[in-house]
Amino acid sequence: MQETLESRVLTLEQTVEQQATVRDLEALQASLSGQILQLGSDVRGEFSALRAEIRAGDAETREVLRAEIRTGDAETREVLRAEIQAGDAETRQHARTLHEDVIERIKVISRG
Repeated sequence: MQETLESRVLTLEQTVEQQATVRDLEALQASLSGQILQLGSDVRGEFSALRAEIRAGDAETREVLRAEIRTGDAETREVLRAEIQAGDAETRQHARTLHEDVIERIKVISRG
């Protein structure tokens, strides 16, 4: 069965349209591939920058904490020193009082 000219032209047009669609899809695929590669590169760069910022923040945080700990240590030493000195003075006062009390008792015992 022979195809009519109109049928043949229609078939030819469909073939050309399909080929154009395939070319469009191939171009779109190539474009998307390039965009995906660029996105991957951008993401790697951003993650690298983020890691650098985190490291810098970690170092800064460590330095701040060290300074705060040093300050706290110095304050604690001063407080402890003051408490020890106060305790020493109180202990000496009690010792003097006890010593004086013992001396008085010895005098009382000596008198009979």
